[in-house]
Amino acid sequence: MHFHIPYHMYTRKYPSKRLALYSAIRDCIASGVLVTGTRLPSSREMAALYGLSRGTVNEVYDMLSSEGYVTSGVGRGTFVTFQAPKPRAAELSRQDVYVLSDWGKRLNEQPDGREDNAAGCGGERRRIADFQAFGPDSHWFPIKEWNRCLYAQARMLAGSEQQQVGHSSLGDAALRDSIAQYIRRARGIAADASQIAVFNGSMQAIALAAQLLLNPGDRVVMENPGYAGAARAFEAAGGICIHAPVDGQGVIPDDWEAKLLMVTPNRQYPTGAVLTLDRRQQLLAWAAERNSLILEDDYDSVFRHRGRSLDPLKVLDREGRVIYIGSFTSTLLPHVRIGYAVLPPSLTPSFARAKTLYEPYPSNLLEQRTLAAWMNSGHYERHLRRMKRVYGRKFKLLRALLTDRLSSWFQWIESDAGLSLFGWWRGPSEQYIRYRALCLEAGILWPDTSVRDAASGSIRYGASFYFARLSEEELTHGVNQMRAIGLAMEAEER
Repeated sequence: MHFHIPYHMYTRKYPSKRLALYSAIRDCIASGVLVTGTRLPSSREMAALYGLSRGTVNEVYDMLSSEGYVTSGVGRGTFVTFQAPKPRAAELSRQDVYVLSDWGKRLNEQPDGREDNAAGCGGERRRIADFQAFGPDSHWFPIKEWNRCLYAQARMLAGSEQQQVGHSSLGDAALRDSIAQYIRRARGIAADASQIAVFNGSMQAIALAAQLLLNPGDRVVMENPGYAGAARAFEAAGGICIHAPVDGQGVIPDDWEAKLLMVTPNRQYPTGAVLTLDRRQQLLAWAAERNSLILEDDYDSVFRHRGRSLDPLKVLDREGRVIYIGSFTSTLLPHVRIGYAVLPPSLTPSFARAKTLYEPYPSNLLEQRTLAAWMNSGHYERHLRRMKRVYGRKFKLLRALLTDRLSSWFQWIESDAGLSLFGWWRGPSEQYIRYRALCLEAGILWPDTSVRDAASGSIRYGASFYFARLSEEELTHGVNQMRAIGLAMEAEER
């Protein structure tokens, strides 16, 4: 029998197989995917489809029947009886129900920006190598050390009579102090704890900066290619993005007429190019001349695999023109979202007031205090040293594999840091689209980017390959499969 529900996706959300199966079927019925009159598989068929016992399936059917979703009869089978409510779109338009602000309308006009390949009740694609999986390799994370700090901080919070002492809307005081000490040592930024603002990831810092600094019609310089999430935040705030070209030395400076510049100098996103010292000085001179500000996103330079990184723009800033944004996303557990910004003293009060509107008190105070304790104990930097060795091996392996086996199709950009490698497609765009589709069909995924040439109108494609969460065997197998697909495609085209 041909029948599919997203059972395996629900096993990630629910602790038992019974609840996972029940929730998957119920949601598909409630959303109208399984319509009234649909016959469900027999308990024997359902058990065979998803590797369950018949007893578990019968329990689920009984639960659904008791709630009115299905009806069962001996010898007749199990049928959907619930009628999903029809949307009222024909009766009421969205405009009749509510009126959005200009900010809300601009936000609604933008693409969602999320990639949810498992959404809905569709199937899950077999994956040989998922090069688009951004995030740390949790296998190496010292969970016992982290949990000891977590439990200790939880006990301290539970026993505290003054829950709000020691932090403000800018974040926990202990963590802000720990970050200030860390970036002095690791990045050479002489910032005081009072200049540090803690966020739920770097994207929150970028979005809040956009709302605080931009009026509708203000121009913002973005790297091209660059971070689409930041562009969405700027455009939602009414900003007009100017797309500045990038080469092997980072963004190319110009005398832009703009209020704000968003730049990733230490590891350009997504190419990995490092902005030269001369260009850094040109950007600071531009900001001073235009009375503009620079958002410096140091998103992925903590893992340096060779050589020494250049000082951040913030180190060179003498006029308070740079807002430095950092993140712990690539070094902690995936669900721990903590980012931070180093603010010019003149902007700190405004950021504090803005944060107070959204978060009068930190929403992740326990995690903030845990991270502060972990950093103060030395565990965090020991963890970084360990992960630099792990990621360094993967970086060298993937770089060698890509250079040796895929250089016929990609022009690789030199990179010394980060958790991904980037290459431009050498051939025509139509060939890239076909190649990517063939790889996707084989279960090989990667995020790509495109840049349109203003003069010719042609599109240039580039691809990023994230390696942190893949094993060395998966990296090797994935690249070998990509090579085989490329050779087969070329043979077919000849």
